[in-house]
Amino acid sequence: MIRKILAGAGGVLALAIGYLLLWPVPLEPAAWTPPEAPVLEGPYAPNTALAPAERLPTSGEGPEDVALDAEGRIYCGLKDGRIVRLRADGGGEELFADTGGRPLGLHFDDDGDLLVADADRGLLSVAPDGSLEVLSTGADGLPFGFADDVDVAPDGTVYFSDASHRWGHEHVREAVMEHRPNGRLLAWDPDTGSTRVVLGELYFANGVAVSPDGSFLLVVETTAYRVKRHFLTGPRAGETELFIDNLPGFPDGISAGSGGRFWLALYSPRIAIADRTMPTPWLRKVIYRLPRSLQPDPVRCGHVLGLDAEGRVVANLQDPAPDSYSPVTSVQEHGGQLYLGSFSYPGIARLPLPPWERGRERGRERGERGRERGR
Repeated sequence: MIRKILAGAGGVLALAIGYLLLWPVPLEPAAWTPPEAPVLEGPYAPNTALAPAERLPTSGEGPEDVALDAEGRIYCGLKDGRIVRLRADGGGEELFADTGGRPLGLHFDDDGDLLVADADRGLLSVAPDGSLEVLSTGADGLPFGFADDVDVAPDGTVYFSDASHRWGHEHVREAVMEHRPNGRLLAWDPDTGSTRVVLGELYFANGVAVSPDGSFLLVVETTAYRVKRHFLTGPRAGETELFIDNLPGFPDGISAGSGGRFWLALYSPRIAIADRTMPTPWLRKVIYRLPRSLQPDPVRCGHVLGLDAEGRVVANLQDPAPDSYSPVTSVQEHGGQLYLGSFSYPGIARLPLPPWERGRERGRERGERGRERGR
């Protein structure tokens, strides 16, 4: 009897090992050796600066990005496809539009139309009356798989990202674990209605931010822990360089703020086991075959960085509490406040600019008033 039990246990073990090593999976991981994670000190020192953020509930989950119109009203897109609008005080939610997809990045153009990067439907435009137009669904013969973020240059060109032409938004885990450069940065021309590829072979192309003067733009590569700068004008037009590298977490949305600052959201701190298995593709396949409950998950920690025009960290706002507003997927500055969005949280968050940033903003406004009087 004991021998039969042992033999049966051995057979089960052999089947389990065979499954973990050989069962077909839909992803083909690529080997990559990430840089050693930075020490959480100095510019990345832990703190609770995000903890006082005011939370503005929404009627659904996943307000990935936040945009504000000229009246200060707040817009966000939800998991069920709705784009809702809140009053400037954060209340009075109403339906603005329904994309029928998954609205992610949002940005108003100079005509007051809301541009939307919709993960399912591509690049959209929503007029002030809520009517919707599809602007682009692919480029160079390749459909978008995961339209993610959007921004507008001063000349009207719309820049947006396609996180992965292979994996859609329902398969973020697969895209991260596979770690292949399936992302693209794209440009849509409002005069011709054409879309071109600005940069290809990006590692999960995510946040996009154009500098206020239109001389360059920034694009986030989430799974490479970095942000790239692409020059649009000047002697380096067409060139690309690293803006900031080896971040302490998974970077997500990015936006231009006041005083030459950029705000960067970090979705989660880096996951040690994920970094350790990146050089070993077969081991990531084994992890993928494990029950979902045994696979590593992102860590909840609200984290926002402020970066200057050279990619240096000038602000570090965190909230490591288990009930923090997280994961933070976008940051938008407006009227002396930071507005935070999240891919899964049922609401947005808002908090005043850090005191040193408010001082810079007041100084800038006084300077502009002085220049106006001088005229």
